Amino acid sequence: MKVTESRFKNRQLHMEDYLQMVSAEQKEYAEVFDYSKITEKSGIITDYWTNNLLDLILRKDNLNKAYKQVKSNKGAGGIDGMQVDELLPYLRENQDTLIQEIRTGKYKPNPVRRVEIPKETKGEVRRLGVPTVVDRVIQQAITQELTPIYEERFSDNSFGFRPKRGAHEALKQCQKNVNDGYIYVVDMDLEKFFDTVSQSKLIEVLSRTIKDGRLISLIHKYLNAGVMAKGIFERTEVGMPQGGPLSPLLSNVMLNELDKELERRGHRFVRYADDCMIFCKSRKSAERTLENILPYIEGKVGR
Repeated sequence: MKVTESRFKNRQLHMEDYLQMVSAEQKEYAEVFDYSKITEKSGIITDYWTNNLLDLILRKDNLNKAYKQVKSNKGAGGIDGMQVDELLPYLRENQDTLIQEIRTGKYKPNPVRRVEIPKETKGEVRRLGVPTVVDRVIQQAITQELTPIYEERFSDNSFGFRPKRGAHEALKQCQKNVNDGYIYVVDMDLEKFFDTVSQSKLIEVLSRTIKDGRLISLIHKYLNAGVMAKGIFERTEVGMPQGGPLSPLLSNVMLNELDKELERRGHRFVRYADDCMIFCKSRKSAERTLENILPYIEGKVGR
């Protein structure tokens, strides 16, 4: 991390590469799960949030929507070799067993398949973990229910992997800060954040909002599912694999802790995924900000 001065005329934010990117949902799909609408999202749903989030996630209309999204996103298969085009017959045949295993806590996610893609920096690679297509459906179903809950809690200064927000809006906010005289920037790329994030801290943060222990347990299983790299299984007791539909949301949940701390300290900042810029009016202020925020990041966000 370093302090830099920038006028931001041609500034481009660093963006994480993901295999699972949100795309427009296609209009026509045969329903995979038997459609059964329990209730509209009203005050009734609020009563479920404390102890029954998993039941909301396993609603068949939510699972159908998740299937359609995974189908639309396409992407390569996981370690079991199943491709997206094979999901329909598999889910039709196994939906009841799958739902029951998840509901009773017996479902065990598969390890992700390690994929390395080149970074812009020559010789460097970004390591992604590709879940099986079935696990992608489950993760997508979780994400769909948790996103509106956490959107109410996320900072207005966070722009990465959020509905109706993106790089364009982030750059506009950067430009506004610069126009307001905040021309010195503490530019923090939280290097290897996904590989080093403390799972126990993430679970603790999630548990403040999610009171359904079954869902917390399922998310923890995904974090601990492991990685298959060149035929060798690697444990994942630390970190959070990139590549699945759930990982962008989990990263924002964890880094929202940093956002709130920066807001508490009165800083102007813009965060996109694990790239965060704090805007200051003087070089001395920027250097002091960097010195003061590093202990918080290392103690509260890192391992």
